Amino acid sequence: MVFDMHLNSLRNANVKTLWEDDVYPHYVMRRYAEFTASLIHINVEYGDGQLELNLERLSMAVDDLLLKLAKMFSKPKLQTVFLMNNYDVTIVVPKEAGPEGGKIQMHFEELLKNNTTIFVEELLLEHFSDLIKFVKTRSSEDPTSGLERPITVSKVEPLLKDFVSTWKAAIELMHNDVITSFSNFLCGMETLKAALTQLLLYYARFSDCIKRIVGGSVLNKDLLCSANSHH
Repeated sequence: MVFDMHLNSLRNANVKTLWEDDVYPHYVMRRYAEFTASLIHINVEYGDGQLELNLERLSMAVDDLLLKLAKMFSKPKLQTVFLMNNYDVTIVVPKEAGPEGGKIQMHFEELLKNNTTIFVEELLLEHFSDLIKFVKTRSSEDPTSGLERPITVSKVEPLLKDFVSTWKAAIELMHNDVITSFSNFLCGMETLKAALTQLLLYYARFSDCIKRIVGGSVLNKDLLCSANSHH
């Protein structure tokens, strides 16, 4: 009965009064994380299947509420950061209480991973949109169709020069953005690492395009060596 009251309070929550214009973990999520951690901890000795089922129902209700709260942010990027911060707290707090998070923890870890991918793409598009669009367009063309337009030096040279002149400053901006966006420093650093890895993959694909260009060797002097790009 008490559990049903918890569930109903989440399902019937007034999103407008609960919403705070802040991407950091919502107080309801902190309460949920601590409450869940306590119950998981208690249930280790009892192995109560009904309690496990109730915890699953509670996690679904809390996720629904989170998605409704996220939609209150006008910018998609803020929605993603809000979800990531809240999913992170639902993983970290129970994990500190014990390693028995089970299905619920895996569910939130998967959601955090999916949103990290979305955030990384949004972050990179803010700073490297021309390069990313070029790479995605070229890689989606079918070389066997015979329709592929040859890439020319004049097409890629401005992209390359722009990247070379801006990448260091862009990474600094990305770093600052991540530091201020995430409440958990470790989550922020993992996200930044994922963004830099993805950037390196885009740049590697871009370099491959340049190497296939007839006369592309004139651009070799502008290409970052692998050691620099990795750094």
